[in-house]
Order: sequence, then structure tokens, then C-alpha cells
Amino acid sequence: MTAILEMRGITKTFPGVNALENVNLRVESGEIHALVGENGAGKSTLMKVLSGVYPHGSYSGEIWFQGEERRFTGIADSEKAGIVIIHQELALVPLLSIAENIFLGNEQAKYGVIDWSAVTLRTRDLLRMVGLSESPATLITDIGVGKQQLVEIAKALSKEVKLLILDEPTASLNESDSDALLNLLLEFKKRGISSILISHKLNEISKVADSITVLRDGCTVETLDCRSEPVSEDRIIRGMVGRPLADRYPKRDPKIGEMLFEVKDWNVHHQIHADRLQIKNVSMNVRRGEIVGIAGLMGAGRTEFAMSVFGRSYGRRITGKAFLNGKEIDVSTIRRAVDSGLAYVTEDRKHYGLVLNDTIMHNISLANLGGISRGTVLDDMEELSVANTYRRRLNIRSSSVLQQVVNLSGGNQQKVVLSKWLFSKPEVLILDEPTRGIDVGAKYEIYTIINQLADEGKGVIMISSEMPELLGVCDRIYVMNEGCFVAELPAADASQEKIMRAIMRGREAPADEQAPREKIA
Repeated sequence: MTAILEMRGITKTFPGVNALENVNLRVESGEIHALVGENGAGKSTLMKVLSGVYPHGSYSGEIWFQGEERRFTGIADSEKAGIVIIHQELALVPLLSIAENIFLGNEQAKYGVIDWSAVTLRTRDLLRMVGLSESPATLITDIGVGKQQLVEIAKALSKEVKLLILDEPTASLNESDSDALLNLLLEFKKRGISSILISHKLNEISKVADSITVLRDGCTVETLDCRSEPVSEDRIIRGMVGRPLADRYPKRDPKIGEMLFEVKDWNVHHQIHADRLQIKNVSMNVRRGEIVGIAGLMGAGRTEFAMSVFGRSYGRRITGKAFLNGKEIDVSTIRRAVDSGLAYVTEDRKHYGLVLNDTIMHNISLANLGGISRGTVLDDMEELSVANTYRRRLNIRSSSVLQQVVNLSGGNQQKVVLSKWLFSKPEVLILDEPTRGIDVGAKYEIYTIINQLADEGKGVIMISSEMPELLGVCDRIYVMNEGCFVAELPAADASQEKIMRAIMRGREAPADEQAPREKIA
């Protein structure tokens, strides 16, 4: 087959770090090529070299595209050649329309004036290609994340893309939206468009990839051909981590104690539209040493519920009561929630969990400055000692605790967020998508930490869009749909089918007549 892309001997260094060393990548015309590796393996760095984010001259090696050597000096150069990258963090402007976002920076103009008629017609054609029926005038803020991802792809198509690079495109999507996006890649393949897919969801890679290149520690390990014979997830993992991962979830012998935390009759109105009831009469509990999961489709209200409980950081006109050890607690502000024994690890670590341009040390101590103070004065040596303790305990891979968090891999950033909240000494830890966007090796480490917390007698509430993860980690699972808890299942008897059945039953009932939560054995 003919190669559309060859990257030969790519080496990229940062001060004190060899990010890529003699990496080779070959992508055939019209194929879906997966790029996998642990966090920090060099996947995103390699794609930034390819797309011109790291311009020619800042790395060594050669890039050949469509038979010509290319020396991109910026993203505009690579896009002009037909290489378009879609990052995990979507680059859309929420308060602009779909049409305005698609042609932002690529305006369709005549004599210096935007031709809105041409823009609208072209946008409709592009949306049809990606399977969207929305009006071009619809604001980005009014559509879900799954559709926003498709708008990003439509934006790429508007630039006559020949090679589409997708960095964790399904990390924020539910199962149905993920399937729709993967099917779209298969459709593009039929049209001769090549794709590079970066993903930690190995089942998705096995489903669509023609070839898989594995990176480890900045080096090319191997390229697997999926067309000659199927490649198992275990085979991919062995290449990524250098060893077999016998069990995806660490073993645990639960020791569940007395009732620790309860939420009763919890109601939350929408943050902006205060007349809209978003969380509807939710009650739940977690015992000491118990890991309780919350399952549901995107938009079910899981994050809104968690944030509203954690210091009313989401929502308006909130009613209901929270109890710890049988006594009502005040969770009316984040500070009071933390002082009462709650901690919340957000699903969006980069925006809400971390100060990216600050050090690991300062991030870890941020939620509990009193723990590193003598009176009203911060003790720098105590802060350093605490940070090093958590760095060792959670195996945060870094040059030191003085390294900026922005330079860490996603898995290590997540460990810093966990360290911050563990240092606040919580009784109940709420984890919202704790393994989103991190590799299987780092996931295993996070699961081990969660198990250790439960073994210490803490209560853990875990929200995840990955049902196998909930089934593999949790002791009990609540199922949420449209702001209500519609089922409660012991994890030992739960299955993906039972969870989906409970969601579908909840969707069939009118919003004001939903049946009370059923317990499924």
C-alpha cells in the first residue's frame, strides 16, 4: 500500500527530558491508524510535531506527507497540506453558532465581506456528512458534547482534510455517541480519508483500527497489523506497559461497616434556568469501607448531583439534607463541605482540579493550608515533606515536587488532584470520572488507591461513564436517569444489561411520574 505519511527518526527534547527518541510512524492511504501508549509515552508530542505546534527546527527527523518532505512551521502550514488535528479539549466558541465555529479562521468571503448564504449552505452539507440535523444557526452551547465533537469533525472537513488526527475523541462521550463517531471514521475510510486515532479505550481501537503503533517512554515499540489477524486488548496492553496485565481491576476483600454518609430528599434547580428542576428527590447512602458507583448516560445529572452536594458548587434553590455518622452536616459552601469531611475530585481536572502553572507541591497543599501552617504562617519545609510523601504514596512520576503540573501526563495530573483531596483528610471522597483520559496502567494504580481508601474505612462515591469500570470496582451501584435514581444494584449481581434496562425503564416513565427506585438483586 501507498503511505500518505511517514515520520522518520523523530527526536524531540525538552530541558532535562527526552520526550521522543528516534520515533518512526507510517500511515497508509485510507487507513485508520491507532496510536497507543501510557500517559507520557509521547503520543501527543508526536502529533504536535506532525501538526506544526512544534515547528520544524525544534525537533530532529523527517516528515514525509503524500510523497514530499514537509517542514511545517505552524498549524496553518499543516492544515494547508490537509492535516487537521482535533484535540481532546474542544476548540469551539460556546456563544457562536455552529456555522461561525466551522468557518472561524477560514471565513467564506467575497470582496472582504462574509457570504453568509454560502456559509449556511456549506455548513448544512458538512453537518449532513457527519450525521447532524441541527440548524447552522444553533449555538454551540445549546448542543451536547457528542454533537460538539461532530462539529469539530465538520470543521476539519471544511478544510479539505486528507489526514484527520483525533486525540481521545470519545473520552467525554457516552457509548452511543462513541459508536456514532467510530462509525463516522469508518465512513471516512471508504472516502479515502486517513485517520490517526489516539485513545485509551482499547475496545474502540480493536473495533476500527487497521494498524496500531505502540509508543513507550518516547520510543516506538512496535506496529501491529490488525488486518492480517485480530489483535486482542491484552496484546495491546502488553506492548504498552511491557508486561501482561493479568487483572484489569485489583482484587479486594470488602469490609463494609456502619452507615457513614447519607443524602436525603435532594432537589436541585438548574444553574441558569432556575425554574427547571434538574435533580429530583434523590436519596442515597454509603457505608464505611464501601465503594458506591453512580451509573447513567451523559446528561443524567450525575455531575450536577455531586457538585451540588459538595458545597452547592452547582445549582440553585437546593433543598434536602446530608448526614455524616448520623448527624446532619452543613454543606452550604465548599469550605463547610470540606470541614464536614467531604472531598470532590472533579471530572475536569485541568479547569477545576488543578492550578496548571503552579507546582505539584502547591497543588497538593491547596485544599488544606492549615495542615502545613504554624499558626497563620505557612511552613515551607512541612509543605515540601507532605508533597514528597504523597508523591511517593501515589507514585507521581515527575522530576520533583517543584515541577509544574502542566508538564505532567494526564495520569500523573490525576494523581496530584487525588493527593490534594487526600491531604484534606476526608471521610467521604466523591470521584467524578476519576480515570477519564488515562491509560490502563495508570487506571490500575488509581483503582488500587481507591481500594486502599475503602480499606481505611473511608466512603467512596464513584461516578463513571464506563460500566465495566463500575462493575469492576464498586460494591453497590445506583443508576441515574434524568435527574432521578431509578435503580440500586449490588455490584455482584449487576451487569451492563441490567443497568441499561433500568435506564430505559426510567426514560419511558414521564418525568413527573417516575417510579420510585427499585432494588435489583
